[in-house]
Amino acid sequence: MIRKILTAAAIVAGLVLPASADPLAKDVFGSFRAAAQGPAVSIGFYSKGCGQGFVQLPESGPSWQAMRLSRNRNWGHPALVNFLMGLSQAAQQAGWRGLYIGDMSQPRGGPMTSGHASHQLGLDADIWMLPPSSLNLSPQQRENLSSVSITDKRGVGLTNAWNPGHMAIMRAAARDPRVERILVDPVAKVAMCQMERGDRAWLRKIRPINAHNYHFHVRLSCPRGSICDRQPAPPPGDGCAEAAEWIRNRIDPGRVEPVPPDPDYRHPRTFRLSELPAQCRSVAGAP
Repeated sequence: MIRKILTAAAIVAGLVLPASADPLAKDVFGSFRAAAQGPAVSIGFYSKGCGQGFVQLPESGPSWQAMRLSRNRNWGHPALVNFLMGLSQAAQQAGWRGLYIGDMSQPRGGPMTSGHASHQLGLDADIWMLPPSSLNLSPQQRENLSSVSITDKRGVGLTNAWNPGHMAIMRAAARDPRVERILVDPVAKVAMCQMERGDRAWLRKIRPINAHNYHFHVRLSCPRGSICDRQPAPPPGDGCAEAAEWIRNRIDPGRVEPVPPDPDYRHPRTFRLSELPAQCRSVAGAP
């Protein structure tokens, strides 16, 4: 740890380091157990950044439990923690006991040692599709319990795990002005498009994505006082036709032209510390 902090301090000071002394950012940020002190600031982009002044979502509350505590990923910008507490109360109003909350961010954000490409700014959170059966789970139970899929094995229809609470909770989240977008399986999006009989404006924030049938992903917009690279807004309209197209493509994959891999793509776990925003090096070097 001392070597990593000294290395970060050297980069901040502008010293030229050999490649071996420029550590992988995931190793640096994945090693912190506590946040960097100071005003709450998210820095960079959702998939290439960090933050200071993060706070930890309490492991348990009257309407939530943080899951997989061994990962130490129940940290975020105070705006995210405040949002999740409020959304868990909305879940109770929707007939659930509350929420099981999965990965948020590491104590100082940054690339993770495993898993996500995003979740680096303290503004992302994964919320389990499993309605809580208990809010008194032990730490070991939170390691062993798994969420449920709301889509069938073909990925073209809902399972009986889906209930009206899922839609009510995502609608409450999407209507919150702090929310930038919500990522969820297209089957869930299409279902909500079909079920909505009133104001459809919130559906614009619901964005279809693969591998989000066991949880949905809430992303907040850049809070005031932060230094974020903003993500383009979702396209105009409710996006329902686009989500339906995803499902048609699953049914008949042959109708989709293969997209060649981007030769320049790099997973954020390969970023060196020097490749993150300069302010992140200061965050890494802070006590």
